[in-house]
Formats: sequence, C-alpha cells, structure tokens
Amino acid sequence: MTFSKLMDNVNSKGPFQFLVTVLLGIPILGMANHNLLQIFTAATPAHHCRPAPNASAGPWLLPMGLNGKPEPCLRFAYPPNASLTNDTQGDTEPCLDGWVYNISTGNSIVTEWDLVCDSNKLKEMAQSVFMAGILIGGIVLGDLSDRFGRKPILSFSYLMLAASGSGAAFSPTLPTYMALRFLCGFSISGVSLSTVILNVEWVSTRMRAITSTTIGYFYTFGQFILPGLAYGIPRWRWLQLTVSIPYFAFFLLSWWVPESIRWMVLSGKSSKALKILQWVAIFNGKKEEGEKLSLEDLRLNLQTEMSLAKAKYSVADLFRIPILRRVTFCLSLAWFATGFAYYSLAMGVEEFGFNLYLLQLVFGGVDIPAKFITILSISYLGRHITEATTLLLAGGSILALIFVPSDLQTLRTVLAVFGKGCLSSSFACLFLYTSELYPTVIRQTGMGITNLLTRVGSMTAPLVRITGEMHPFIPNVIFGTTALLGGSAAFFLPETLNRPLPETIQDMENWQRSQSWSQKQKKLPRGFLCSPVDWTCAPAEGSRTPFPCLQRLIPARSLPASGLRRHLEGHWAGPCS
Repeated sequence: MTFSKLMDNVNSKGPFQFLVTVLLGIPILGMANHNLLQIFTAATPAHHCRPAPNASAGPWLLPMGLNGKPEPCLRFAYPPNASLTNDTQGDTEPCLDGWVYNISTGNSIVTEWDLVCDSNKLKEMAQSVFMAGILIGGIVLGDLSDRFGRKPILSFSYLMLAASGSGAAFSPTLPTYMALRFLCGFSISGVSLSTVILNVEWVSTRMRAITSTTIGYFYTFGQFILPGLAYGIPRWRWLQLTVSIPYFAFFLLSWWVPESIRWMVLSGKSSKALKILQWVAIFNGKKEEGEKLSLEDLRLNLQTEMSLAKAKYSVADLFRIPILRRVTFCLSLAWFATGFAYYSLAMGVEEFGFNLYLLQLVFGGVDIPAKFITILSISYLGRHITEATTLLLAGGSILALIFVPSDLQTLRTVLAVFGKGCLSSSFACLFLYTSELYPTVIRQTGMGITNLLTRVGSMTAPLVRITGEMHPFIPNVIFGTTALLGGSAAFFLPETLNRPLPETIQDMENWQRSQSWSQKQKKLPRGFLCSPVDWTCAPAEGSRTPFPCLQRLIPARSLPASGLRRHLEGHWAGPCS
C-alpha cells in the first residue's frame, strides 16, 4: 500500500478534510487585505500646490495643464505681496510649501508624507518593499518549513503578521512604515506556503483540486471585504490596524491545525504520525481502519520513502538534478509571469477612472467565475493545459490594452478585468500544480523558490509601471509579453492529473519514465509493447536466443520461463528498444 492510498483509506472525503480546509482558509480571508491594502492606504487624492505664506489674499489661481485641469505639481511664481491677476500664463515653480489635498474620502500615506509629484515614486517603492518581504520570506521560511515542520512556521507567520501589521499602523515615518511592511510581506509568505502544503498533504488525491481551489475562494471573498472596510474606515492607520489584529486570534487558532503526516513520517516521527492518523480515522467515522494501522505496517509501507528521505536536500538540488531543474525553470517562469502581470492590473485600479471602491469589487468578483472554471479545467483537462491557457489569454488581454484609446475606459476596464480573472486562475492552478510536482522531501523548498520568482515579479511590477512616464504603452508591452512567455513554459511541464503525490526524487524519475513510456506506446502499431523498466525481450519463435529485431516484450518479474512459449503463442512481435 502506498502512502497516498493509506491516507485515502483514513481521510477520504471525511469531515476532517472539511475541518482542515476551514482552519486553513479563514486566515486567507485577510491575505487580500494585506496584499492589496495600498490600493486604499496609498490612494492619491486630487491635490494642488499650497499658496506661498506671503501670497496676497484673494482667489488662488493655478496653472492649467494640457488636459484642461489644474497642474498638481506647479504654481505661479508670484512676487511677494503681489496682487493676483487673471493672467494664467506667468512663470511657474514647484510646490515649495507643500500641497492641499481633497481628503473628503479619507487620508492615506500619500497625504501624510506628501508622496506626490517628484516623490510619487516612493509610493511605488513602498509596495515593492512589501513584495520584497514576501520574496525573502519564501526563501527563508520555505527551507525552515522542510526542516522544522509546516505547523510551527505557520503559527510563527501568523504572530509576526499580527505584530508587524499592527506596528505599521503606528509608524511615525515612511522608512519605519516600509520596514514593518517588509516584515508583513515576510510573514505572508510563510502563511501562504504552509497553508498550501498542509492542504495538499492532508487531503486525498481526488479532493486536492477541490480543496485547493476552495481555499483560493477564501482569498477571493477577502477581496470583497477590503473595499467595505476601506469605505467604512477612511483613516489609513485605523484600516491598517483593523486588518492586522485578527491574526493574533489566528495564531491561537493554529494550534488546532495538525502537522503534516507526510513530513512527520519522513522526519522520523512515525509514532506521533500513527497516533494522529488513528485519531483522524476516529474523527471520520473509520475507527476500524484506524485500528488496523500499526507502527510496523506504517514503516513497512514507507520503508523506501523513509530510507531515501534520510538524504538532506537543499536549494542547490533544485538546479543540480535534471528533472528538478526542468520543473523548477518552467515553474519559475510561470510564477514570475503570473505575479508580474497580476499586480500590474491589481494595483492599477486608480487608472481606469471609475469609483475606486466599486471597481475593486468588480476586480474581486471576477475571481468567482474564474476559479470555478479553473476547478473544472484542472479536474478534467489537466493542470498544464489550464496553466498555459490562462497565461496566454492574460498576456493577450494586456497587449490588447495598447490598441484601445484612453477615452474608451469601459472597454479598457473589461479587458483588464478579464486579464485579472485569467491571472487569478493561473495563481489557483499554480499553487496546486507546484505542490504536486515537487516530492515531499523538497516540496516546501521548491514551493519557496518558485514563489520567490512570483514575488520578484510582483516587486518589480510597480517599478515597471513607472516606465509609463516615458510612453504609456511600454508597461503593457512588458507585462503582456512576459505573460505569453510564462504560458509557453507551462507546456513543458508534466501532467499531474489523478496522480499520487511523489514522496521522493526517485518517484519523480519513475514518473517521468512512465510518461515517456506512455508517449512511445501511442506511437507503436497496435499490438506492440515497450517499457523502460520492468520488461525484458523474449526469444523469437523457435529460437533459444533473443532475436535481434522482432521481439515480444513481456513482464520479466511476472512470467515463469516454462510458460514463455505458451504465453507468446498468438501474440504480435515487435521491436525491442
């Protein structure tokens, strides 16, 4: 019995699967609040230069831009105590005395620290620093999770997110705010990685796609919560505090989340793993199945996996071992493209000219049908087809924005919403697909490294958006082309539909040979057989030595020599390769 079958017997479609999904999913509701928080806490309201202290009393005239609106970053350089005139073509100067903001809808870090005009790049930098925290967290916490377990890292990440997020609400300066937001991103990486891995390693093979996408829906509904909170709490410090405080409760709740059985077995904690499995069997109403389990049976069934898992794997092995190198390269490109393009659209909501709160609801709402379609696609069409298609469609929609005039805001919004939905589907597919491709002994490290690339993409996306100051179409060309490249890379990944999770690297290599055998088998004429591992060439009819060309391949371990001639009678002969 394999480990996957053992888990299915004890935990297949039982209430425990539902409990694990809920315990892991509830904290994900708040993930969207932190990831997209700067849409509201860093919103840029209408603003103009503050009059000079020594300016004459009277109406304050502003220079007009080419679009017919007042210049937000320039004012007239009137002589001290000079009377204002109706002439609006005089000399101008920067806003030397600060700005006046329209704060009727609330304040933000932009209004508090004047992140406008020449300082507007600091706003994008703050988001990039947050994403840098997620990037570093993926590297550090991914490796620590493989060493010390999934549950301790999950609990630690909840506590750090609660503390750093709450601290950011009391930041006295922008650098302090950025440092605490970096820690928020660092902890978010640990939450997302541990959640995905625990979900995949606890549920049965047939339920993985459903539970993985269900947890994705928690994130989707979290996107509906954020606009409501932002509308009801217009002060950015109170909003920051509100989305962070619940993670103190999630930290306490995490003690009810069970540790991964797979990790415990491969880490030499079989006795504890057996007790948890028996408890799960009782919880699911399968007490008899649990009583049949014994420590000897558990070790016997997993003897190969346990012996191979004694070898310690590191990040270098992801690039040293050929099969891991190919998977890592293709997944990294797909992850990078998804994060890069996703945050280019998600953080650009202000650009579409509609109500910010309603538009964010639309951007969040598109995830509901997108992820439902993803469930159907990955369950019936397969993972790599789904991943490739979503990225190619997203890249096409982003590139299409180049050819839509800026005055057609409705069409531009439709394309952006469609692209964002495709990228949400890509995220949902990638989290499941990546966890299925990497073996247990290095799964968390692989998840951490590939997630690193999506964080590099999400970190650089705000910086690439700045290139729009040179020409508006440049960012979309970069974002769209990258998404197309990521979709193309997904075609080179193996399919994992209805396959058990690999425990060791040897399982991956056997899996690859099995897929190679299946592809060769489809190319042979009907009745011909070949296999890379467990088959041997039989002698041709009437000969005691192997025939060099026409031979029938038979299972070497299952056919006695005495029955060889009788087995071959009436069968086709084929080439042995």
